[in-house]
Amino acid sequence: MKFNLKYISQLKLPAIFLGAFVLGAATGKLTSYLTQEQQAIQTSAESANWGLSFQEEGKRPVGNATIEELAQYNAHYAKDTDEKVIYLTFDCGYENGNMPAILDALKKHNVSATFFVVGNFISDQPDLIKRMVEEGHTVGNHTFTHPDMSKISTKEAFSKELQQVEDAYKKITGTPMTKFYRPPQGIYSLTNLKMAQEMGYHTFFWSLAYVDWYQDKQPSHEEAFEKLIGRIHPGAIVLLHSTSKTNGEILDELLGKWKEMGYHFDTLENLTVEVSESK
Repeated sequence: MKFNLKYISQLKLPAIFLGAFVLGAATGKLTSYLTQEQQAIQTSAESANWGLSFQEEGKRPVGNATIEELAQYNAHYAKDTDEKVIYLTFDCGYENGNMPAILDALKKHNVSATFFVVGNFISDQPDLIKRMVEEGHTVGNHTFTHPDMSKISTKEAFSKELQQVEDAYKKITGTPMTKFYRPPQGIYSLTNLKMAQEMGYHTFFWSLAYVDWYQDKQPSHEEAFEKLIGRIHPGAIVLLHSTSKTNGEILDELLGKWKEMGYHFDTLENLTVEVSESK
């Protein structure tokens, strides 16, 4: 796992602590003399925003952690393959009228997706949750209140954010939630990844997304297709936001275009099985 040392240096920590942090990061151990306050600072310093660098059109981008590094924590951002397969995911913060069109398009093209939902989405939209399940989609965990999870340093508080979503989901569907987790805003830390793994979760980032979440500045159809067609690649985990009006309008055509390019769709469940079998 890579650490952003430039960012860490900007925290203006005492030199002895900064050296201890770098040593701790390299060895995977915390030095025993750190105070609780310093440990809290270290937890924050470990945090990173998931980021991508697209090197070549049609090729998997470089993430700020590799597939192999993430695999140690049952975390994923893409599949290492030349097969033209796509794993489609949506982040759902609230429903503003686009979900029916999204679900209709997925049903038309016989595509199963994963919807990462927060607490209020489940409580406000139980019928949509039920429809997702009935139509073969997976509902994943996007935390109960959508906080910066990297600032949560105790397992109790971390577990509470995920458990509350699990409980709400089970109350509505009568079945346990699939243990798939996506960190809000893609902000994470090694501590978070380990906590999620210990809870039995797989953590999912993404290898393709675009700026689709600003409600007052939605991308045009042309802008959306330029990004989503131009940057699609084998083994892509695609992130779209269900709150996007543009996504609701283009999804039917987008799925058709991807299929015309020779792509097919698979589920995150199958991805995790394949990764486990390859270890």
